[in-house]
Amino acid sequence: MQEPTLLLLTALADEPRHGYAIAREVELISGGRVKMRTGTLYGALERLLGQGLIEVREEQIVDSRLRRTYGLTDAGRESLASEAARIAATAREAARRLGVSGETATA
Repeated sequence: MQEPTLLLLTALADEPRHGYAIAREVELISGGRVKMRTGTLYGALERLLGQGLIEVREEQIVDSRLRRTYGLTDAGRESLASEAARIAATAREAARRLGVSGETATA
């Protein structure tokens, strides 16, 4: 899974969000390292919708503009959980090979 997909799904894991809130969460989750531009964000959201990983939960008109709120589907939740487990296993193996404990590896 590509990092932008991982970050977007993670941003939606705890609650549905609209586009601007997703972009803020991605920036927060990445420690400010990733800032998604509007076109990139909405292109990625459309792709994830097409893949069935997210869904539109609500649509509202705010200041004469359509605001969609997105949430994870069951397939999106399963995909994110699988990727999180894969990353955790890789991190454990890297720490083992480096000869560091889990506490030292995260510090």
